[in-house]
Amino acid sequence: MDYLRDYAMYASVFGLFSFSWFGWAQENPPRSWRLYLGIASGIAMLVCLFGVYSSIRNWDAPSALNEARSFRGYLISVYAEVLLGGAGALYLIRTRKSAYVSAWISFVVGIHFIGLAGVFNDWSLHVLAALLVAVSVAASVLSRRLKLAVSALSGIGSGTALFAFAVLGMVRFLMA
Repeated sequence: MDYLRDYAMYASVFGLFSFSWFGWAQENPPRSWRLYLGIASGIAMLVCLFGVYSSIRNWDAPSALNEARSFRGYLISVYAEVLLGGAGALYLIRTRKSAYVSAWISFVVGIHFIGLAGVFNDWSLHVLAALLVAVSVAASVLSRRLKLAVSALSGIGSGTALFAFAVLGMVRFLMA
């Protein structure tokens, strides 16, 4: 079943987190990337704001989260993501591997979308999960080879994947 409000929220939430990831990429990118990262952040925020506006205008529309079982699954997935992400980040910081925190967070966020695919009955979230996990691995490996900050690579990769799904949510909303 299509949930109009959920698609608007995809645009909102994925747009916001795309904005955040592009921001994280600005921690230590090559100088020549900064303008483009700023532009990407701005465009992601515009998609987010479209999603916020559309969500508010359609707040009474059905949502997968209106079902108690789905909402409970959503909360479990989000709480597990926050706890696992925080614990792993703390471990990386304490073991002086803080450069890998962004890749770890991208990995955990990706894994949490596997659970959310069932909550929202949306197979495309499995694709997003795979993309974010791939970004986390690629950023960790390529950062050493390319002599770039892990956060620059994971931020751009995660920001791009989330932006694509924000736009997909916006398109699904407009076509519903």
